[in-house]
Amino acid sequence: ALAYACLHPKRVLGLILRGIFLCRDEDVAWFYQAGAHRLFPDYWADYLAPIPEQEHGDLVAAYHHRLTGSDELARMHAAKAWSIWEGRTATLLPDAATVGFFGDPHHALAIARIENHYFTHGAFLRDAPLLAQIAAQADAFAQMPGEIIHGRYDVVCPIDQAFALAQVWPSAQFTVVEHAGHAASELGIIDALIRATDRFSVQLAHLANGVGA
Repeated sequence: ALAYACLHPKRVLGLILRGIFLCRDEDVAWFYQAGAHRLFPDYWADYLAPIPEQEHGDLVAAYHHRLTGSDELARMHAAKAWSIWEGRTATLLPDAATVGFFGDPHHALAIARIENHYFTHGAFLRDAPLLAQIAAQADAFAQMPGEIIHGRYDVVCPIDQAFALAQVWPSAQFTVVEHAGHAASELGIIDALIRATDRFSVQLAHLANGVGA
């Protein structure tokens, strides 16, 4: 959404963003290489299980090899391990329904292959990092209604990413949900999203009527 808004600001009425992920190399490394594993060593062991120790130096690359390989069993094993790691850590408190969704074979394969493809290629943003793009278009973003919603205890996408975005986009409304992690299904996140949507309906109605929000 941010990348699209940077490229086509005149086509965007506004943005409601939840769980900010800037997809910098350090953001990917935190969750998939070194960082979050210190909080969930038991879940991390299951994430590592499909990958031989000699390939642990670059886990995204090791997973890419398996997720794009011809061995269907290895591909599915890797997809479930990758996806369940996210599902287990996405909520502040353990949630079986979330883990079940991420562990479903069809969901797991889609989630893992799409995410890994983007991470392998730096989300195609290495030459134009999002924060730099937004800073370069400060005037356009200042005119764009924005809502930044982030769980205080988000382990998948740590809150420093939302804070960094809020700093380069100060006109956006920044809401920290105190009792939530990353998942959009958490009650505090749902409440914040509904409130943001209600605010947007008022702002956009003003814009449609030619009145400043």
